[in-house]
Amino acid sequence: MRFRLILGEALSGLRRNASMVISIILVTFVSLTFVGAAILMQMQIGTMRDYWADRAQVTVYMCAPVSTAATCTTGEAATQEQVDEVQAKLDSAAIAPLIRDSRFETQEEAYNNALQLFPEDYADVLSPEQFNESYSINLVDQRQSDVIIEAFAGQAGVEEVKDQLQYLEPLFSGLTVATYIAVGIAGLMLVAAVLLIATTIRLSAFARRREIGIMRLVGASNRFIQTPFILEGVFAAFIGSVLASGAVVAIVHFGVNQYLRERIDFVTTWIGMSDAWVVIPVIIVIGVVLAAISAGFAIRRWLRA
Repeated sequence: MRFRLILGEALSGLRRNASMVISIILVTFVSLTFVGAAILMQMQIGTMRDYWADRAQVTVYMCAPVSTAATCTTGEAATQEQVDEVQAKLDSAAIAPLIRDSRFETQEEAYNNALQLFPEDYADVLSPEQFNESYSINLVDQRQSDVIIEAFAGQAGVEEVKDQLQYLEPLFSGLTVATYIAVGIAGLMLVAAVLLIATTIRLSAFARRREIGIMRLVGASNRFIQTPFILEGVFAAFIGSVLASGAVVAIVHFGVNQYLRERIDFVTTWIGMSDAWVVIPVIIVIGVVLAAISAGFAIRRWLRA
């Protein structure tokens, strides 16, 4: 009976402040949608980074006749002794444990691979001597690529050492900046939602000040008086959270699965619906907890006034 009374008071308050409740729902919906989008973007960055970290290679390019690096002799390719020195260092006790596997590519192989990428007309202007011999190295832990770069950079016969993962860093950085923007917007909207909830609760309490006075006279506890007001904010925020959850599902289903997957070929790992179901409880909890705290603080201050 007590619970039904509290619930009835909360629903009555929602009906009395319908316009403010709708505002709370909309602000909560927008803010938590940004929160969900930011979480999904961080998941996508992590998924892509893990995928490419497992496949990205460190490539040691040996000198070619066309190389102009200080470690190369102008007009000459790396000698067999220099190639053997690189292989010996790869097999050394200091570096070998870091390497999962490595592959040596000759100039002829590099030339043939290039012909598969370029139009046939290029076969007349390209020659194997224009390409570098190279070692393609897969590491056990891609985060240790700096060790390989430092080991071979500046070595005679080595033109340059490149970490393929560095080519993706601008993409990761761009996505991270977009995440920060989404988090910033979500933070501002959440602040607006909290303030709106607090204002709504205080207005609702003011409108029912006579009822509150009667409750106090008959000995009702502060918790009994506060609970309906807190439930008002929680109900409104919960509805906004559910709408934001629907938006998160729509982003993944339509935005990722049906749009991005078909148009961006170089990204082969995308977040899926399983990730969306992880995000949904998070944004619902954020919405409900913030609403409960905001409403509870607002009505407590009003009761002390």
